Amino acid sequence: MTKIIEGHITAKDLKLALVVSRFNSFITDRLLAGACDAFLRHGGSDKLLTVVKTPGAFELPLITQAMARTKKHDAIVALGAVIRGDTPHFDYVAAESIKGLAQVTLDTGVPIIYGVLTCDNVEQAIDRAGTKSGNKGFEAAVTAMEMASLLRLIEKP
Repeated sequence: MTKIIEGHITAKDLKLALVVSRFNSFITDRLLAGACDAFLRHGGSDKLLTVVKTPGAFELPLITQAMARTKKHDAIVALGAVIRGDTPHFDYVAAESIKGLAQVTLDTGVPIIYGVLTCDNVEQAIDRAGTKSGNKGFEAAVTAMEMASLLRLIEKP
């Protein structure tokens, strides 16, 4: 019989860090609230939850890397909102934040979940931060729980 390994969605005994961009805080505050809600609803303890705020999305990889290197957290969720404007700034910030966060995951072995909205306009961001499209912060925290659980199962002797 084929062995199938799947993670569980539980925050019980999970040490989670949320690294949140302050830029576009009217969106990122909602993402943060959603992530905290998911963590607590799934059995997490606020004593095991750490929130760190960065100036913007571009700064997320460095701070996430610093957090991951401490090995104090089972998973880290990076939350931010990059909204397209009239200049190519959007393209650079979005690309570098995702590239940097992916590298942190591979370098440290700590699950880094990408909860950064990359939207064409403010309406799309609002929709993804708790209205029409759900709350992507909540979804990112759920993914973090599953990934931390999955790693524990794989690494179990």
